[in-house]
Amino acid sequence: MRFGVIIDYFCVVNSNIDSAEAEAQKLNKMALEITDATFEETVLKSDKPVVVDFWAAWCGPCRMVGPVIDELSNDYEGKAVVGKVDVDANQEFAAKYGVRNIPTVLIFNNGELVGRQVGVAPKNVYAEAIDGLLN
Repeated sequence: MRFGVIIDYFCVVNSNIDSAEAEAQKLNKMALEITDATFEETVLKSDKPVVVDFWAAWCGPCRMVGPVIDELSNDYEGKAVVGKVDVDANQEFAAKYGVRNIPTVLIFNNGELVGRQVGVAPKNVYAEAIDGLLN
């Protein structure tokens, strides 16, 4: 009988962990994936400020910036668009905006490029740029 109690306990605990992970995923929204096909509509025609992280999966510094971009996506949900462009799969707009090093984060307002950060920067650098456009 003791074995059955342990299994029941494990199932309840495991179920609670799964529920907690699902809830955390809802709260931790990832930044929008932007492609060459969606760039114009998502970025250039947006009526909100747009932050675009140009990155690649093999890039170590990009993996440092990625979670910051995801946090900004949560922080500015409904106020700004925050997205990522994988430069290996989407080269058109990276070339158009002179992205030669990654990570590069571009900031747009009303379809115009208004800011550029090349390399890793702390979250507050991006947040201050967005806040400046919102105020």
